[in-house]
Amino acid sequence: MFVHKPLRLVVPLLVLIGFLWLIIGSSHETKPNSPYKYKKIKKNDVIPRNLPADHISHYDLNKLASTPMAAYNKERVLILTPMAKFLDEYWDNLLKLTYPRELIELGFIVPRTADGDAALRKLETAVKKIQNPKNTKDTKFAKVTILRQDTEALDSQSEKDRHAFKVQKQRRSQMAVARNSLLFTTIGPYTSWVLWLDGDIVETPPTLIQDLVSHDKPVIAANCYQRYYDEEKKQDAIRPYDFNNWVESEEGLRIASTMGDDEIIVEAYAELATYRPLMGHFYDPNGDVNTEMQLDGVGGTCLLVKADVHRDGAMFPSFPFYHLIETEGCAKMAKRLGYEVFGLPNYLVYHYNE
Repeated sequence: MFVHKPLRLVVPLLVLIGFLWLIIGSSHETKPNSPYKYKKIKKNDVIPRNLPADHISHYDLNKLASTPMAAYNKERVLILTPMAKFLDEYWDNLLKLTYPRELIELGFIVPRTADGDAALRKLETAVKKIQNPKNTKDTKFAKVTILRQDTEALDSQSEKDRHAFKVQKQRRSQMAVARNSLLFTTIGPYTSWVLWLDGDIVETPPTLIQDLVSHDKPVIAANCYQRYYDEEKKQDAIRPYDFNNWVESEEGLRIASTMGDDEIIVEAYAELATYRPLMGHFYDPNGDVNTEMQLDGVGGTCLLVKADVHRDGAMFPSFPFYHLIETEGCAKMAKRLGYEVFGLPNYLVYHYNE
C-alpha cells in the first residue's frame, strides 16, 4: 500500500507542472516563421505597418510633428495632384525635387473624360517606370495612389474654356469634390505635410518642399507665374497666373454682404471687381524670396498645408462658404479654425503655357 502512495502524489504534480509549462510557453514569442509572431513594442513606439493584417496598428498623433526641419525629422509629405492632362514637364519637375523620395507619397485624381483617359495611361507608364521593384529604395516614392474621379468634370479642359467666368461655380465645385476625394482617400496617420501641386506646374525650385516647410506655417502658398513670349518686346517674359492668392478688401466684403446664400465671389474677373490685393501683383524680382504676406484666399497651384489643418476640418467646400468655394473656401475654413494663412510673393513656381 505504501509503495503506490508516492506515485499518487507524483503523477498529479507532473500533470500540473506540464499544464503550467504549456501556459507559460505559449505566452512567449512563436517561431520566426509563424504568421502570428508577436513583436514586442516598446512604450510610445508606433507599431510597424508591415505586421500581419490581423494585428492592430497604433498611431499616437500627439507625437506626429510638422516642423521646419522636415527632412531631418523624417516627416512624411503627401503630394496631391488633380490631373486632367499629363504633362511630361510636370513629371520631370516632380522627379527633380530633392526631398527624400522614401518620405514622399503621391496621390492623383483623374477625371473620366477623353483627356483623363489619355492622362491616366501616361501617368501609369511614368509611375511604373519609377516604382520598378528593381529600383533602389531612395529612387522610389513611398507610395503612389491614383483615383478615377467618380463625379462630373468639364468636357473641355482648355485654358480658355475652364477659366470662363460663366462656368466658375460649376467648375470650382467639381474641383472641390475631386480635391476632397483625393485628400480623404490618401491622407494617413503618419502624414505630416500635404503639398497641393497642380498638374500644370512645370517648373519649381528643386528644394520646393524644404523651402516651404522652413517657414513653419499652417498654410502657405507659392506665387504662381507663367512664362511666355512677349510679341511686342520680342523677348521671353513672365506674368502672374494664380489670382486666387489674395487679401480681403472692403469692396469684397461689401459685395459679399449683398449676395444671396448660394452666390460666390470669384477673383480676377472684370464682371466682379473686388479690388482685393492679389499676391501675383506683389512680386519683386529683387526682393527676398522668403518674404511673407498674410492672405485670406489661396489658390491650389502650389499650396503647402500642415496635415493637422486638414485633420481639424479645413477641407474644400463644394458649396458657397462665406461666398467662397474650393481653395479660397479652404483658406476661410482654416482661418475660422484659428490658423493663419500666408503667401510668398517673391517665391515663384511656373504654370504651363498653353
